[in-house]
Amino acid sequence: MNCSLSNAMSARALIYSLSLTPRTPPDISAQKRNPCLGFKHRHPFHFRIRLSSQQERCHVDFRVSGLSRSRSSSGERRGGKVCADVKSEPYDISESIPESVKLDGVVLGKEEVELESESSVPWWEQFPKRWVIVVLCFSAFLLCNMDRVNMSIAILPMSAEYNWSPTTVGLIQSSFFWGYLLTQIAGGIWADTVGGKKVLGFGVVWWSIATILTPIAAKIGLPFLLVVRAFMGIGEGVAMPAMNNILSKWIPVAERSRSLALVYSGMYLGSVTGLAFSPFLIHQYGWPSVFFSFGSLGTVWFAVWQSKAYSSPLEDPELRPEEMKLIMTNSVSKEPVKTIPWRLILSKPPVWALIVCHFCHNWGTFILLTWMPTYYNQVLKFNLTESGLVCVLPWLTMAFSANFGGWIADTLVSKGLSITRVRKIMQTIGFLGPAFFLTQLSHVNSPAMAVLCMACSQGTDAFSQSGLYSNHQDIAPRYSGVLLGLSNTAGVLAGVFGTAATGYILQHG
Repeated sequence: MNCSLSNAMSARALIYSLSLTPRTPPDISAQKRNPCLGFKHRHPFHFRIRLSSQQERCHVDFRVSGLSRSRSSSGERRGGKVCADVKSEPYDISESIPESVKLDGVVLGKEEVELESESSVPWWEQFPKRWVIVVLCFSAFLLCNMDRVNMSIAILPMSAEYNWSPTTVGLIQSSFFWGYLLTQIAGGIWADTVGGKKVLGFGVVWWSIATILTPIAAKIGLPFLLVVRAFMGIGEGVAMPAMNNILSKWIPVAERSRSLALVYSGMYLGSVTGLAFSPFLIHQYGWPSVFFSFGSLGTVWFAVWQSKAYSSPLEDPELRPEEMKLIMTNSVSKEPVKTIPWRLILSKPPVWALIVCHFCHNWGTFILLTWMPTYYNQVLKFNLTESGLVCVLPWLTMAFSANFGGWIADTLVSKGLSITRVRKIMQTIGFLGPAFFLTQLSHVNSPAMAVLCMACSQGTDAFSQSGLYSNHQDIAPRYSGVLLGLSNTAGVLAGVFGTAATGYILQHG
């Protein structure tokens, strides 16, 4: 084979078609001329492969003699050999690889060959699967806070209809956290052992049913309403540990802050959606319509979740190999969790730092979540619609600043700053910012300034998503669900005591 043929064969090509045409067996004397043809039965085939670029051509003729196996009269099997005569027509071939390869009239450029398989795949299937999981978790948390925050608006006409005192209102608001407290650690254990997909799916269905039952329970009596609200808390209590477990398996470290910030911004946008649409629904259809409409959305989400989500990339049969490689090479390998090393977990100072941090963070967050509309209505004298619309601004600010903080955190990590330092920077902003703006709130008299202080407080608080809420996966990726359940239990206690204490303080001056 001459040099020009060698250069031609260096070009990458896709064999488009190939035809094998049997020809008349050659003369027996050919066996003498060619020592490799030492068989009685051989069937030569002739075919041509043509490689050509836009400038040069090269024809290669292959003549193959194929000899089949046979058995002798004694039953022994005889082998065979295949020999090929290669004949080329010399053409000048450039040393560089051609930009395109022509195969039987079909021209394929280098990029076309590489992208041909991708072009046949719909664009929605080319979207990274790990971000499909993130978007589904985002939508679950959107529903989570829509179903949670609607009570803070509906409680105003409900308390007027049933003559509830501020203490009773505080009791109803805090009853959600009774169930929420019960399933934090249990949800984390369940997610780490059976997988986050089942646990999060269960949670959404459970709290959606409880949301729909809320108006019915309120009409029956206060004890039934308290039980249903606690049942709703049971469903929502497993959401955060399950989500944390799923993302710890799907998301590489370099994308952790952004993914968590996006998921948690679903909570803030859920508050925005709930606070914006609840007054409209109440005025048009009455307060029970809020619970019926919001609760029914969970069934739609669950159907999509069952068909698209998997607890781990290893369980997804449709995951593309390149994405699997990216996830597995940039994530901590995690074996299935069978036992929880409680003594080891509780002996670590960073764990207790997370617990204390989570308690302090949720004390302010849950009080604002449940009492903000009442504050706007009774202190700033906004009506029901205005209270709902004005409440949107702080949570909308949180949704923006959470994603902005996540981008900053991931950028700092990618530039070589230690993960621990980044988490501390983000959490410092998340604590000192709200502390400053909430203390200013007690000195302002203008409603506009009060709303601005509240928005700035919540906006800086959202930086905690890249601090506190990302740190569970940093220090214990295998037990991230359990660890979040443990620290969030302390956070729920802050919600229970803080929300109830606020109602008591308001009633007694």
